[in-house]
Amino acid sequence: MVNRVSASEMAELIRSPKQGEEAPLHKKLSKTLKAIRTHLGMDVAFISEFSEGRRYFRYVDSARLEKPVLVGQSDPIEESYCQRIIDGRLPELILDAARLPAAQALPVTAALPVGAHLSVPIRLKNGHIYGTFCCFSFTPDYSLNDRDLGMMRVFADLSAEQIEHDVARTATRSGMTHRISDALSGDVLSMVYQPIYNIVQHTIVGFEALSRFSTVPYRAPDIWFNEAAEVGLGAELESKAMKLALADIEQLSPQGYVSVNVSPQFILRDGLDKLLNGENLQRIVLEVTEHASIGQYTDLAEQIDPLRRRGLRIAVDDAGAGYASFRHILNLAPDLIKLDASITRNIDTDFSRRALATAFISFAEATQCKLIAEGVETAEELLMLQQLGVNQVQGNLLGKPMRVGCTSEPIFPEEPH
Repeated sequence: MVNRVSASEMAELIRSPKQGEEAPLHKKLSKTLKAIRTHLGMDVAFISEFSEGRRYFRYVDSARLEKPVLVGQSDPIEESYCQRIIDGRLPELILDAARLPAAQALPVTAALPVGAHLSVPIRLKNGHIYGTFCCFSFTPDYSLNDRDLGMMRVFADLSAEQIEHDVARTATRSGMTHRISDALSGDVLSMVYQPIYNIVQHTIVGFEALSRFSTVPYRAPDIWFNEAAEVGLGAELESKAMKLALADIEQLSPQGYVSVNVSPQFILRDGLDKLLNGENLQRIVLEVTEHASIGQYTDLAEQIDPLRRRGLRIAVDDAGAGYASFRHILNLAPDLIKLDASITRNIDTDFSRRALATAFISFAEATQCKLIAEGVETAEELLMLQQLGVNQVQGNLLGKPMRVGCTSEPIFPEEPH
């Protein structure tokens, strides 16, 4: 009789990933197999998949260093225990294969050898049998019972859920990859430009380049770039967006700059210098768009400092929207700080927003960088920003994002009465 592991030991063996973790399927199922094999005291546990008349060993856990069954191996399904158990020619619980003529008729029984054997089908929600969840030992085991078989079924159901989740996730990723690939190869991606105004001089000082994707149904640009990063095409999509933006500089303004959104991951790929080769860097601003803390500020500086010495400027986007933006400001020493729209909104009536904006204004003055207020929507907000000392603004009140050739002179509203 084998010694079963305790409930606490079993729980540890099948511990779910911590919040934020996403363990690969093979790790999850390997832990599941180890848990049941250890609990039952068996020598081998595996998950098989049935496909086109063959049984494939997809996941294997063995008590021996020399595994009698290897991941990726396959054999004709008709020569396996699995098929005979599925169709009822062999029982799901076998205490001693040597005592079953139907088991003895299979060459694998003596070749391994197989002593005790438990196997249950892995059935998906649509009724399709994916394969089997199996355990066997090299010697008989008369302590096994229906309760152990019931536990096998629970583990098989758990495995089925994980397999279905992975199948769905794979299909989702495939859809993402297809969409991003289409955007990279076609004309789905285009750029619009929102003017940035100096409200003291009443002039346009620059334009922020914003990506737009001409697909139905509409999907926000953030979704496109997040999906591209998830499937490993983030750098390619960012590169295409930047090339499109830089191609329009001369048509936008003879003097102003173009501000282009860029992720730290793109900068760290060591291709930024090549992409900007031949460009007038004094007319380019890179807006760091990461909303999470960055652990590689030193590496980022190594990539961008040579470009900054040639005139490139760095902006931190969405300042005040979260803790990460403060870290970016302190570690990147930006040339421009863009005050997030969540602070600009209702700044004329909200003391807390005015106080936070005032703190950024004082910081910008002390560090000799420029402050730009984003998301200006009302004349009252604009007036309050002027009174606070913010000279550069961006927002739909003064200019919505537009295609090249559609930009117009700024319209400055009168002071509200």
